[in-house]
Amino acid sequence: MISPRKIKSVDFYRRIPRDLTEASLSGAGLSIVAALSMLLLFGMELSSYLTVSTTTSIIIDRSSDGDFLRMDFNISFPSLSCEFASVDVSDVLGTNRLNVTKTIRKFPIDSNLTPTGSEFHSGEVLSHVNHGEKSAEEFVEGSVSLGARNFDTFLHQYPISVVNFYAPWCYWCNLLKPSWEKAANQIKERYDPEMDGRVILAKVDCTQEADLCRRNHIQGYPSIRIFRKGSDLRDDNAHHDHESYYGDRDTESLVKMVIGLVEPIHVEPHKLALEDKSDNASKTLKKAPSTGGCRIEGYMRVKKVPGNLMVSARSESHSFDSSQMNMSHVVNHLSFGKRILPETFSDLKRLAPYLGGSHNRLDDRSFINQHDLGPNVTIEHYLQIVKTEVLKSNGHAMIEEYEYTAHSSVAHTYYLPVAKFHFELSPMQVLITENSKSFSHFITNVCAIIGGVFTVAGILDSILHQTMTLMKKIELGKNF
Repeated sequence: MISPRKIKSVDFYRRIPRDLTEASLSGAGLSIVAALSMLLLFGMELSSYLTVSTTTSIIIDRSSDGDFLRMDFNISFPSLSCEFASVDVSDVLGTNRLNVTKTIRKFPIDSNLTPTGSEFHSGEVLSHVNHGEKSAEEFVEGSVSLGARNFDTFLHQYPISVVNFYAPWCYWCNLLKPSWEKAANQIKERYDPEMDGRVILAKVDCTQEADLCRRNHIQGYPSIRIFRKGSDLRDDNAHHDHESYYGDRDTESLVKMVIGLVEPIHVEPHKLALEDKSDNASKTLKKAPSTGGCRIEGYMRVKKVPGNLMVSARSESHSFDSSQMNMSHVVNHLSFGKRILPETFSDLKRLAPYLGGSHNRLDDRSFINQHDLGPNVTIEHYLQIVKTEVLKSNGHAMIEEYEYTAHSSVAHTYYLPVAKFHFELSPMQVLITENSKSFSHFITNVCAIIGGVFTVAGILDSILHQTMTLMKKIELGKNF
C-alpha cells in the first residue's frame, strides 16, 4: 500500500508557509497589472472566438445543366406606348420568345413617369387581322380628312367619331384604305351626317399632322380610334379618353363595328356609355392609352447562357416610323436570381461586407435620348453576371445571389430602335465559406493567457525584488 508521504512527494504545487512569505508594494502593483492584462487578453480572445471568419475562393460554377435563372425587372419608357410595347428574349441556344405576356405587367405612364391608369391589358392587339380580299375596282373616298384646325370641331359635333390615323408610306394603311373608304360610304348612306348626325368616319395623315398624332399618342399605323362626344377630355391636361379598335379591317367588320356603336344612341339620345358592353365590342374595342409612356415590370426565367432581353414596339398589323421611336428608359429595378430582402443582406454583412453591393447595379439609372443623338437610336446594356454562394460551416447554403457589372452604350440602326439588355454569366463563381472555431482551442488559449501572464508577472516581480535587494546592499556598504 502506497503511503500518504510518497503520494505527497509528487505534489507540483508545494506550499510555502505564510509566515515565510513577505508582501511588498511592488508585488501588489504587478499583481494588479497582471490581473488587468489577463482580463484584457481574455476579452480579446472571446471576441475573436465569437467573430465569424470566412474563406473566399473562386471555383467553376456548380450549376446543373438545364438550370434557369430568374430575371426581375421594372423599367419605365416615357415615349413607348403600352399598346405596342413588346418584351422579347433570346439566347445562343436558339430560344426566341416574342412578346412575352404571361409574367409581364404594363402600366401607362406620362412623360414624368407618373402612372395614369390601371394595368394595360393588350388582349388581341397583335393577333392576325383580316383586311378583306384585294380588289382592283376603284372606290370613292367617303371618309373626312381632318387636321389640327378642324379635329376638335368634328369631335364635338358628332356623338361618335371613328378616326383612322395613317401614314401614306405604311403597308398596312394601304391595305386598309379600300375597306375604310367603302365602309365610310356605307355608313354615310346608312347614317347621313346631315340628317342623322350620329357618326362620322374620318382620317388623319400623320405625316402632315405630326403634332396632332403625337397629341393622341399615335405610335403605330394605322391606328383606329373611337371618340365619343362628351368624353373626349379626361383631365385638365387634355388627355384624350377614347378607345382603340383592334378587330378585323375588312369592310364588313368595320361597318358592323360602327353600327354597334351607333345603335345604343337611340335608347337615350346624347348620353353614351364609355364603351359598348356587347361581346363583339369587348373583343375589338379597348380603352386606348391616355398617355404615350409605359412602365413594364415582371420577371423572366432564362437559361444560364448568353442571351438578350429586348423591349421594342411590335405588331403584326401595324407599321412604325423608326425615326420617331424614342427608346429612352429608366431602370427602376433589374436583378438576377431569387429576390433577397434588404434585411437578409444586412445580416450577411458580418460575413462579407461587400456582399450585395452589385446585385442591382442599374437600379434608378436613367438612359434618356434628348434627340441630340438623332433618330434611330438603340440603347444597349452589356451585363456580366457572377454567381456568389455563401455556405455555413456544415456545408449548407445560406444564400445564393447574382451580382453583375453593367456597361451601356448607344448605337444608330437602320432598323426599328430597341432597348437591349445583353446578359452573360461567368463560368466561375465566388464561394464564401464560414470557418468553424473549436471550443477546445478557445479554452487552450485562455489557459495560455492566464499561465503566461502569471509567469511573466512572477519573473518581473523576482527581477524587481532582486534589484531592490542589491541596491539596499550597496547602500549599506557605502555607509560602512
